[in-house]
Amino acid sequence: MGKTGKAVIVREYNKPVCVEEVEVESPRRGEVMVKIAACGVCHSDYSAVNGTIPMPPPLVIGHEAAGVVEELGEGVEDLAIGDHVVIVWIPMCGQCRYCVEGRPALCDMSAKAVFTLPDGTSRLKDRDGNTLNHYAGVSVMAEYATVHRDNVLKIDPEIPLDKAALVGCAVMTGVGAALNTAKVEAGSSVAVFGAGGIGLNVIQGAALAGAEQIIAVDLEDKKLEFARQFGATHTVNPGSDGDPVAKIGELTGGGADYAFECIGVPEVIAQTYAAIHKGGTAVVVGVTRADGTVTLGTFMMPFQEKVLTGSMYGSARPKIDFPRLLNLYRSNRLKLDELVTATYPIDDINRAFDDMLNGVNARGVLIM
Repeated sequence: MGKTGKAVIVREYNKPVCVEEVEVESPRRGEVMVKIAACGVCHSDYSAVNGTIPMPPPLVIGHEAAGVVEELGEGVEDLAIGDHVVIVWIPMCGQCRYCVEGRPALCDMSAKAVFTLPDGTSRLKDRDGNTLNHYAGVSVMAEYATVHRDNVLKIDPEIPLDKAALVGCAVMTGVGAALNTAKVEAGSSVAVFGAGGIGLNVIQGAALAGAEQIIAVDLEDKKLEFARQFGATHTVNPGSDGDPVAKIGELTGGGADYAFECIGVPEVIAQTYAAIHKGGTAVVVGVTRADGTVTLGTFMMPFQEKVLTGSMYGSARPKIDFPRLLNLYRSNRLKLDELVTATYPIDDINRAFDDMLNGVNARGVLIM
């Protein structure tokens, strides 16, 4: 039967997105339809608008959301209509080598669901009957979404859906980068380059880990104000404070134990690596353009034993990490209420993107 509802569509790179009525096909075997309640406004979605993440238009974007189960496909027996769920934008097959090794964020199934569902087909059509591509296999910046069963995780219905949605990407990616990927230790020093939605959650994660110094770096003073609210002990604005690497060296006595790049700029990745001391760990969380490259001096690498690594989805283990994060929220140890600084109707998505790009919000959320 399917549903008709509004969705945010990228029709052409570097143009304002469109809000249109789309047809969402009912779930097939092993799939679920979700009535979306809230969707975070994430820079990764905008990266599909400007072509940084080259997903082909026409494309329904959105990957950070929560909602209520609307329909169940054949064979889905562990969910019920009316269940509250968070979208998991990387599915977990449980069978590939990465899932078996306990690294489901690298699941091979996700490679099959880049701009379709895992079976290679779409569940979306526009008003003229033309097929629309999916973003990351989910496309949840919409009133309805049909996704694979493995792309949803049931949650306690008492948790507000506009807060739960953020766990689906920004919180998991940021907090997970600190706790899962880097394994930040208590008493350590941490530098975070970029204090947007992801960077603020890296800061939260470092604070949860008991880091002694948390240094936020950003060119926007408003974002640095947010950073202090989320746990930063020091802030550096390169525009007014000068070289951030030198400043971090001064504050830490020679370099940070851990540094995180949360912007997706090759030059900043190089700064992140330079900001750690011998034996330190630099983590790349931000996504650069597909042709981005970084040049690093190699002579000192064996002598310094620095680690440079990426972090995919905060090295997420959603079935373990999502409940833990939501429990931290319920015990007032994780800031989700404070993270949502503005809400928008779906028709105002272009204004929401403008506010995000201008650093107005910690996180904006679309309310459906």
